[in-house]
Amino acid sequence: MTSRALATLPLAAPSLAALALAMAAPAAHAQPRAIITLPAARAQAPLSGRLLFYVSADTTGTPRTQVSDNAGTAQVFGVDVTDWRPGTAQVVDAAAVGYPLESLRQLAPGRYRVQALLNRYERFTRADGHTLLLPPDRGEGQQMNAKPGNLYSAPATVTVTANGRVALTLTEEIPALPDPALQETRYVKHVRIRSERLSRFWGTDMYLAAWVLLPEGFDSHPGARYPLVINHGHFPSSLSGWRETPPDPTLAPDFSARFNLAGYNRIQQELAYDFHKAWTGPGFPRALLVEIQHPTPFYDDSYAVNSANNGPYGDAIMRELIPEIERRFRGLGAGWARFVYGGSTGGWESMAVQMFYPDEFNGAWIACPDPIDFRHYTVVDIYADRNAYYREGPFKRVPRPGHRNYLGHVTATLEQMNRRELALGSRARSGDQYDVWESVFSPVGEGGYPARIWDRITGVIDTTVAAYWREHYDLAHILRRDWPTLGPKLRGKLRIYVGDMDNYYLNNAVYGVEAFLKSAVPAADAVVDYGDRAEHCWNGDHTRSNAYSRLRYPQMVLPWAVERMRMTAPPGADLTSWRY
Repeated sequence: MTSRALATLPLAAPSLAALALAMAAPAAHAQPRAIITLPAARAQAPLSGRLLFYVSADTTGTPRTQVSDNAGTAQVFGVDVTDWRPGTAQVVDAAAVGYPLESLRQLAPGRYRVQALLNRYERFTRADGHTLLLPPDRGEGQQMNAKPGNLYSAPATVTVTANGRVALTLTEEIPALPDPALQETRYVKHVRIRSERLSRFWGTDMYLAAWVLLPEGFDSHPGARYPLVINHGHFPSSLSGWRETPPDPTLAPDFSARFNLAGYNRIQQELAYDFHKAWTGPGFPRALLVEIQHPTPFYDDSYAVNSANNGPYGDAIMRELIPEIERRFRGLGAGWARFVYGGSTGGWESMAVQMFYPDEFNGAWIACPDPIDFRHYTVVDIYADRNAYYREGPFKRVPRPGHRNYLGHVTATLEQMNRRELALGSRARSGDQYDVWESVFSPVGEGGYPARIWDRITGVIDTTVAAYWREHYDLAHILRRDWPTLGPKLRGKLRIYVGDMDNYYLNNAVYGVEAFLKSAVPAADAVVDYGDRAEHCWNGDHTRSNAYSRLRYPQMVLPWAVERMRMTAPPGADLTSWRY
């Protein structure tokens, strides 16, 4: 998509009191618009990024946190700004990309809560010669609403008229985050390294980090060396599902709309403390449990593979980060003693790294994986379909669904979900799902940004990009293509779990992979299982609801990992020092 350059206006920063008076009727060609000022006090040099103008029907909330795929979403309009000079203003008008309304012209007059945010970009000059404007991660895991240094305006309630304007000033700045090392305990350690491979690719210092959970008895058994288990997933700001103190009895119960559970925050604390008691108790498998921090300038993680747009994250994790963790914490340092697990993004990553580094891991617990068969890229066959947004016949166009509940009720279409990302960022810079898949799966496209698998406005699929995806990242296709050599290395290592009513239709791709694994020669000895009416992200537990089982991955995975190591370890392998 072509980015829009906005006119820069010299404008004094309005006070908050002026916000309520910011409706004035201009002359010809009048339309609603927002005038957003970058005060000189907030920047020493021109800034570039994505400027977002939010409009909410909730007149008491914070609009920048209210945009979603749900029916009750706030409205957002987005434009690109380049070299915005402090002390001047930008105009967001009907040319801005909007979601769910496509244009400011469609905004009905009324009383609204409004806010602006600048997701700041920096220039990266990559080793492939391309210079890109992208949002660097600043320790928050590519969350624009939490990114240190991003600027925003205070929320204001205003009356919008058909010919009016809203004036906002970016008076606020998101502060820096505390040092992750402050979260370290006897069991929890934080590791951060500069990656030579990634720094060379991006033309600037790039880092990988990880949370490492040490086994009980680590200090009292100095001769023990340990298996390594990676929990793949989104950016972990702390070690997930772990609590070393009893639940807080004064914690006010919340409500989880996703699981329809009151007090889910209390349930999470209880199960996190239960995990601590199991981990430190007798008989629990002793291992190094690792959660990796590998955000890219496109997303909260890299998908743990090498890619044309992100660089060699797969090799950087395998050849730089994992050896360093095993060196520091006495890992066994061999493929027979490494396992991966994860759900959703982490499910795809677990299957991908097991396939792309088949000798380096001994098993993958793959829950609700992102599309592992691109004939079922959620609800799109990128090879056979012409349009991603509609199923088309000679006289009828049916919108493709994007999100459903366990009863099949659709809450968003695929087009709406992609429209939201387009408003939040052009050129695959929204920091969200469909954009990150392009940053991982696509070749480098126009201007050095990821090539689009389909046109974000029309939904028309690019068959050339689809062919590239198939050969490089379609896990089902790669299994079929390479099975004569890959199959023997994967025998018994793949365990795939998904709900048959996954919210994002991810079960469809699993069906395609299951069909191959059942008939594969040589035999796959894989496990594929489905949760009846289970939503995203069911992980193989038939005895508990999704709300509870998603908090118990280590208790499910580690006993299987120990048994598999016992059955498959090479002669002379250390199966005793860590089993105490």
